Amino acid sequence: MAVPVLLGILALAVGGCVCVVWAEFGGPRWVRAVATATITVGGVLRFFEKGSRRGSGRTGGDGD
Repeated sequence: MAVPVLLGILALAVGGCVCVVWAEFGGPRWVRAVATATITVGGVLRFFEKGSRRGSGRTGGDGD
């Protein structure tokens, strides 16, 4: 069950990247909409990733 879900997520990610590149060359309106959504989701994920790294409790020390 997990493999089809992961393949679906991979297909969405690859499709979003293709739409971003196509939109750079002036694709149709729906391609630009998908590209905007892809870039927005990527920005949101980066924002939450930065927040989770800050609160992880790691100090980077040598374990004193």
